[in-house]
Amino acid sequence: MKRLFLDTNVLIDFLSDRKPFSDSAAILFEASVRQKVQVFVAAISYNNIYYILNQALSHSQTLKHLTALKELTTTVPVTSDTIDSSLVSDFKDFEDAIQYYCALSVPKIDAIVTRNTKDFKKSTIAILTPQEAIGILSFQTE
Repeated sequence: MKRLFLDTNVLIDFLSDRKPFSDSAAILFEASVRQKVQVFVAAISYNNIYYILNQALSHSQTLKHLTALKELTTTVPVTSDTIDSSLVSDFKDFEDAIQYYCALSVPKIDAIVTRNTKDFKKSTIAILTPQEAIGILSFQTE
């Protein structure tokens, strides 16, 4: 089973049904439900998602979305080591650095899935767009 770490932008696409990006994100989550992929998310993603979703949804609706996300994924903690590594990294975006070092802490992670692949140029982990991740999963199930 593939192990994919999803960047916050992919999660927001899915939860807010942000078209056309939500279609690819939904396919990844469907693969998770069918146990063809294990999906990991950084704990920091929850507060970022809450902030975005709560602008359009009520507090209770937003929490329902986050609860559903929690049930479909494995949450990766943001540790002191994660922050230390992020602070001294070459990432231009601090949040991307945190995402990266969270992903790096997951044993045998196959890839980080993001729509902003250029933000992860220095990654030692494979970086895939959602469409590329779907392609790998499709190949795996054939």
